[in-house]
Amino acid sequence: MITITSRNTGLLLAAFLLAACGGSETDAPAEPGPTTATVERSLRVETTQVTPTRFEERIQVTGSVESMDDAILSAQTGGTVTYTAELGDRVSEGDIVVRLDDRLVRASLNQAEANRNAARAAAELAEATFARQERLYADSIISALEFEDIRARRDQAVAVLNQAEATVSVASRQLEFANVPAPFDGRVEARMADVGEQVAPGMSLLRIVNTRRVKVTAGVPERYANDIEVGTPVTISLSGYGSGSRDASVTFVSSVIDPVNRTFTIEIQVDNASGKLKPEMIADIFVTRSVLENQIVIPQASILRDETGYSVYLVEDGMAVQHTVQLGASHSGLTVVESGLESGDQVITAGQTNVTDGDKVEITQSRS
Repeated sequence: MITITSRNTGLLLAAFLLAACGGSETDAPAEPGPTTATVERSLRVETTQVTPTRFEERIQVTGSVESMDDAILSAQTGGTVTYTAELGDRVSEGDIVVRLDDRLVRASLNQAEANRNAARAAAELAEATFARQERLYADSIISALEFEDIRARRDQAVAVLNQAEATVSVASRQLEFANVPAPFDGRVEARMADVGEQVAPGMSLLRIVNTRRVKVTAGVPERYANDIEVGTPVTISLSGYGSGSRDASVTFVSSVIDPVNRTFTIEIQVDNASGKLKPEMIADIFVTRSVLENQIVIPQASILRDETGYSVYLVEDGMAVQHTVQLGASHSGLTVVESGLESGDQVITAGQTNVTDGDKVEITQSRS
């Protein structure tokens, strides 16, 4: 039998508390240290290495295609249509494309010719008589009064002949007016009168168009009036019609400004043997304003603008560095940099809106 005294109870309690405290200090666990690491910022960008190059400053205007030869024909006399060319017919210069009933005109011409023949015979007789009487007058066989009467009859016969010949000329011309010829090679594009219709002088009858040669006309803002002249290079784009583009030059520059839209007109003649260009087509015209050599040129998309001006980001020693630039002419998504860049600089062209000055960058693609 074991007897537990109060003294023993105190010793046991002390031993229990000591065990619960976990033993010596060397057995205690270490305190946790810091675990957060600093991560350096690095962004991916694309760049372009700039080098001096040739730059054409161009202005873009919108023009329309017009035929060089486009005429609406009419008759200079009235009458009934007896013939007209068919819609779509190909005609050559001088071909008769419209005929009017010319029976009355032809009858008038026949009468005028008969009158002329009679007047000619009378004039010849009067001239022969005058020649005979002139010799008699010279021999003093007839008086001066008689001779002057013969002279007057001769002059009157000549005048009647001249009048008759003029009447024949008028009738012949009226007969010609009854036939309408084609003024140039072309194609019948419209008919305004049919066979059997009565038409008046000057009435529109037929439209003929030749599209083998066309011109493109456009209005250019007046601020470019001193930059464009005959011979200035242009590029005409008709991509909307699947016709691509073609190079040409300005063939006409208007010397006046339209007061309504403040533009002046230019024309560009273009060969159209293929017939792909049709009147009233819309064309984009790129007119060369100036040609600049040895220029630093960058994409417009790489340029940033803020309240202080324009800037770009360069890659220098693996970091993005912001540079202020002065800009010049622009065209087709490219801009001339007049100052702020040098040949060989690596300009950030993609990703520049995500970087700040001093950021570490990684070039994923570089163009030259």
